Amino acid sequence: MCGIAGFFRKTADHPEVGGVALNMLNALACRGPDSAGVALYGSPQPGRMVVRVTLGEHPDARIPACIHAAVESFGASDFSEVGAYLRFTIAEQSPGAKLNGLIKAIETVSPEVEVVSVGRALEVVKQVGSPANLEATFSVSAFVGSHALGHTRLSTESKVDLSHSQPFWGHGYPDLAIVHNGHITNYHQLRRRYEQRGVRFYTENDSEVVAIYLAECLEQGSGLLGAFEAMMKELDGSFSCLAATASEMGFIKDPFALKPLVFTETDAFVAVATEEVAIRAALPGNYAVSEPQARAARVWTRPA
Repeated sequence: MCGIAGFFRKTADHPEVGGVALNMLNALACRGPDSAGVALYGSPQPGRMVVRVTLGEHPDARIPACIHAAVESFGASDFSEVGAYLRFTIAEQSPGAKLNGLIKAIETVSPEVEVVSVGRALEVVKQVGSPANLEATFSVSAFVGSHALGHTRLSTESKVDLSHSQPFWGHGYPDLAIVHNGHITNYHQLRRRYEQRGVRFYTENDSEVVAIYLAECLEQGSGLLGAFEAMMKELDGSFSCLAATASEMGFIKDPFALKPLVFTETDAFVAVATEEVAIRAALPGNYAVSEPQARAARVWTRPA
């Protein structure tokens, strides 16, 4: 019943990707009253990465200062705190040991602390409640960038809190984010496999394994489309999923096409959503909207 949305700008039109994503989520709010979130992709800063950290449900006032101290050696600067988030930038890190060292340094500060995104372009913001609450706290509509994902959640099998909300970041892989509607029926099998390798899970939400799976594929050199094709073979269930990196956005539908998804592509943009009303509400105009078939996977890439 969750709502998912994605917007990918192909030209200079519609730079306000935050506003487009927010309007799409407002139209999907009835599908997911429990929480709302966005993954926003802006212009990378040369040599810098943006880090967003949640401070927990009831943050200790001392935690931000402790995080400041923990990330000093990573070249951290530009600190700001809004709502339950601490945001700052660091010197660019390589995937793997360096980035994992950063995450460990931050999350060792408190069990309540979680790194929700790291990327050259990516910023994830999510919270319990409606898209209107998200806008009131974080001014999502003011965000300018290239593409965005959005999610409204109706919890069916895990608790309602900030951590279980979507989008999910591909922990340890910069700039990867996913939104998912459906059920991964071999989730527990996959989770055991990853935990045996030392991968940490932050939630009981089966959608989290999608981000972990795609991150592993990308680390092994697959592009996003190749990762989707592998996902189709290894992840069971009924699902519609969107994923994005700093340069790509795409969708995948399960072999049964049980979960709704529609998309449009024009010369100016690509928009994908659970329902057509979300696309029309955010992007007025004369264009056709199509429903992809079972096993469909599409990826769009930003020009170099």
